[in-house]
Amino acid sequence: MLESLGITPQELFGQVLVGLINGSFYAILSLGLAIIFGLLNVINFAHGALYMLGAFVAWMLLQWMGVGYWWALVLSPLAVGLLGALLERTLLRRLYQVDHLYGLLLTLGVALILEGAFRYKFGSSGNPYPVPELLRGGQDLGFMYLPNYRAWVVVASLTLCAGTWLAIERTRMGAYLRAATENPTLVENFGINVPVMITSTFALGVALAGLAGVLAAPIYQVNATMGSNLIITVFAVVVIGGMGSILGSVVTGLGLGLLEGVTKVFYPEASNIVIFIVMAVVLLIKPAGLFGQER
Repeated sequence: MLESLGITPQELFGQVLVGLINGSFYAILSLGLAIIFGLLNVINFAHGALYMLGAFVAWMLLQWMGVGYWWALVLSPLAVGLLGALLERTLLRRLYQVDHLYGLLLTLGVALILEGAFRYKFGSSGNPYPVPELLRGGQDLGFMYLPNYRAWVVVASLTLCAGTWLAIERTRMGAYLRAATENPTLVENFGINVPVMITSTFALGVALAGLAGVLAAPIYQVNATMGSNLIITVFAVVVIGGMGSILGSVVTGLGLGLLEGVTKVFYPEASNIVIFIVMAVVLLIKPAGLFGQER
């Protein structure tokens, strides 16, 4: 059947793999956005710039200090998370009681500043980041060739998303986080420092973006616009899954990545807009998103 359409199994499975990889990044980034919006009601438009920053921190660690990929997986999200904590404590904290639009405009400004600073310092051309030696090469599956690093990205992303969801939905600390967004005074009466918890939540959300940047560095060129090229699609994923829905962001991110990959095989012209078509249809049928709840 595929041959009658002029499509080989290798082409199909190759694009499915590409879609799964893209979906993995959509899932991680939308997961961070969902955590921040669902628990803090902040629309963080700087998420793409922080994803870019995570990739650049990994690149700078390697180029300037000789620190390799595996340490960058720890140090880069930590650096991005600390920056996020600083932003929350100095800027965002002042906007929690006002309209969401103010937080969106503030984080958009932060994104433009970060992107402009890195474009000025490093230019717009991409900087290559090598695949770690342990993950070089690939596996011949017969119907396709599977690069080891891309398989690692998918497995790492799924593990990270599942672990984060379990931590927030199935642990006592996650229950405290959810309760603090609804009734902070009650939670404080249990001896919980709510401001520190809120700062930690925002730091966790942006650290996930930084980690995604490290995972993306060996696949994509590290450049100042890599976040802005992705963030609009990620916001569409979050809207489709349901603003603030952690499970919805993960499932929708992976599913839409696969849909995008398959569309490139059967109708390449629509691959860049298929996610936005799905978003329009979902908003018409269920404005709260597939996994969201009406507020």
